[in-house]
Amino acid sequence: MVTDDGKSKLGFLPTGSTLHKISALLTLILLIVAFSFTSPAFLSVNNGLTVLLQTSVIGLLAIGMTMVIITGGIDLSVGSVLALSGVVAGLIIKAGVPVAPAMALGILAGATCGFVNGIVITKMRITPFVATLGMMMIARGIALQLTGAAPISRLGNAFGLLGNGSFFRIVEMQDNGFPKVVFAGIPYPAVLLIVMAALGAFLLQKRQIGRHIFSVGSNEEAARLSGVNVDRTKIWAYTASGALAGLAGMVLMSRLVTVQPNEGVMYELDAIAASVIGGASLMGGVGSISGSMIGSFIIGVLRNGLNMAGTSAFIQQIIIGIVVIGAVYIDQLRNRK
Repeated sequence: MVTDDGKSKLGFLPTGSTLHKISALLTLILLIVAFSFTSPAFLSVNNGLTVLLQTSVIGLLAIGMTMVIITGGIDLSVGSVLALSGVVAGLIIKAGVPVAPAMALGILAGATCGFVNGIVITKMRITPFVATLGMMMIARGIALQLTGAAPISRLGNAFGLLGNGSFFRIVEMQDNGFPKVVFAGIPYPAVLLIVMAALGAFLLQKRQIGRHIFSVGSNEEAARLSGVNVDRTKIWAYTASGALAGLAGMVLMSRLVTVQPNEGVMYELDAIAASVIGGASLMGGVGSISGSMIGSFIIGVLRNGLNMAGTSAFIQQIIIGIVVIGAVYIDQLRNRK
């Protein structure tokens, strides 16, 4: 249970550093203001919707990553699990199964990978870095082996609905007989991100599993002595991360209307960056979904603004890398205090 000062009745910090979140939010606002001067189209409604759409995948990954980081762990496999989940769904659709159950099975495949991560970490006592690094290679290898490293296409229009559909889309017919898009609508992935973020925040702040996640990350031995099932809590966190990676895979592959086994490379680093920028501590015990969403949008706005400014993808990686180092340094300073 969370009190007004951001601490739980158990004495842990379930919402992360409020000051860090405020500084991240101010950074996001400053980025928006700065990029609005570099391109007049940056503040347009269509570009705002584009940022929402582009950020949705990283945001979904960041929700699961935040839960894992709060436990004091890390999940390097989410990018590969994303690809494997998409491949599983694509192959099942090719076998004649309808899109919705096929996507559900794809998400289940992601959850299974996360569950295996949790088992390896808790039962085999392998560090999260090594365990999830192994799963990163295994999941990517399976995805490439199942497809022969070739994309899976011709999955039908229904497959592209999740990634490309939108609410409140307004289209009017012109005098020449061609349709004109008046309002592109709110993308389904953006709405899905909001729903999952709200659910993740609710679980972390209001449910017992959330309190257990924070307690494990704050002091694992104290949590065990307090009656918390540490292994089960960690397994739950990694399974949730895998499931969200699977869901992100459905969104991304649906946007492409094809399954690419090579997709998701380096996405795990974006998810970690979003969580850390948003205030999650790599030492564990501190973090919040709202902060991670701010971090996700900082990365999304950075990429979008730099693209519109004509900055190369290589320079973008350098800039985001510098931002991540800065965020981790600030986290270290906070821990020293």
